[in-house]
Amino acid sequence: MIRILALCGSLRGVSRNRQALLAARKLAPAECEIALWEGLGGLPPFSPDLDQPGLPLPGAVAAFHAEVEQADGLLVACPEYAHGIPGAFKNALDWLVGSSVFPGKPVALINVAPHASFAQAQLREVLATMSAEIVDEACLTVAFPRPEAPGSTHAFEAALRSALDDFVRRLADIRDHGAAGGEGPPAPML
Repeated sequence: MIRILALCGSLRGVSRNRQALLAARKLAPAECEIALWEGLGGLPPFSPDLDQPGLPLPGAVAAFHAEVEQADGLLVACPEYAHGIPGAFKNALDWLVGSSVFPGKPVALINVAPHASFAQAQLREVLATMSAEIVDEACLTVAFPRPEAPGSTHAFEAALRSALDDFVRRLADIRDHGAAGGEGPPAPML
């Protein structure tokens, strides 16, 4: 079974990003389990003084590290605030920077606001700096469905299902053959 940890970059309860991750969980292939991480708001502000060898990590951070370590890959849906990554989500990423659980971790990005390109570019830069393997063929930029737009839900779900299939195939390849790295085609723009 492929295990994907879904990370929502928003603290908002009715976030479209969270809804997209819940839809991904529903649409996931049978050989895949998607767990939505709910601990973003519980992480303390990052401090290098608390992230030292030999010191125990704060409980919420240690739990986050364990979740990331157990996942075959990460599925990230993150909003854009003031042309950037939301502070709470950047804080979560900062807690992973010095860890041994993150480098080489496959990551797929979902962007549900096609106009929100600044945060996506920053997120790609930060994740690349952290030595993530961004799985381009599984990254997706697609407008979140609007009730007043007939057919938008079908198009959204079809694009999401296709991206998930690509991500699960890549994760299975890594698991079965140890293949990591490499560049894929650019993310589809829908």
